[in-house]
Amino acid sequence: MSAGTRTFVRETREDKPVLAICYDFDKTLSPNDMQAQGYIQDVYGDNVDSFWAETNDLSFDNEMDSNLAYMYMMKEYAEGIRLFKQEVLADYGSKVKLFPGVETWFERIRTYGEESGVIVEHYIISSGLKEMIEGTIPARAGAFKKIYASSFYYNNKGIAIWPAQAVNYTNKTQFLFRIEKGVLDVNDPGVNDYFAPDELRVPFRNMVYIGDSDTDIPCMKLVSSYGGHSIGVYDPDTHDKAKVYRMMRNNRINYFAPADYNEGGELDGLIKNIIRRTAENESLENVKFACANEAAGRAKAD
Repeated sequence: MSAGTRTFVRETREDKPVLAICYDFDKTLSPNDMQAQGYIQDVYGDNVDSFWAETNDLSFDNEMDSNLAYMYMMKEYAEGIRLFKQEVLADYGSKVKLFPGVETWFERIRTYGEESGVIVEHYIISSGLKEMIEGTIPARAGAFKKIYASSFYYNNKGIAIWPAQAVNYTNKTQFLFRIEKGVLDVNDPGVNDYFAPDELRVPFRNMVYIGDSDTDIPCMKLVSSYGGHSIGVYDPDTHDKAKVYRMMRNNRINYFAPADYNEGGELDGLIKNIIRRTAENESLENVKFACANEAAGRAKAD
């Protein structure tokens, strides 16, 4: 498909059901904000809370998107200390700590899907930095079908000079519609096109959204409202369930589990149950479509 002189490659329906598992990143796959695991300390100092407080002040005082504010602060404080380049951010990303089991999770779950007759795809939808996420071990191993996250534009010297994307908690939902329709390029206007139900590559009933906090609520609510699965996770070390309890009471999520991605864990079992259910549901959906088409054909004949 094209827009002007640009041509976009779109994904189409597969011969097997596709299950899209979408993840927030910070405090979902990693115990802490990615920027606070070395970068802030190196360019700003050890008082990470002060950095975020200054970021919030910048945002509120200037009616500025909070993600644009932290991106500005990262670039501003790097001056004279670090070259603000893509490879530098990726290197910081390579040092980001992950929750237990994350490094092997994506391939294990994809393999389980194959064995169950389901194509499992993993997507990141995060307000964090794409450049840092791309530097993590799973991303380098090709774990993700697509990473949707905030990112920078770089000049011809490779220096970041301007935001390219700013992903916040409300515009995260657009990426779910892109996944649904197979319109994955962030600039492809086809995301607004009408798709008949049997043309959708990943119906919402075949989506899982995994997140940890209020910023994930729009995506969680959207997915669960249309028959998909929303999962709240909490830190397995602190066992603080306050956020997931609140999201459960407010009907934002269907399930919650510790952010332990090891084989045999609670989250592992939950996702495998969803994979098996997806296979069974799609078999029934195929029968339903076949019956509907036959009835429609008969009506025309009559």
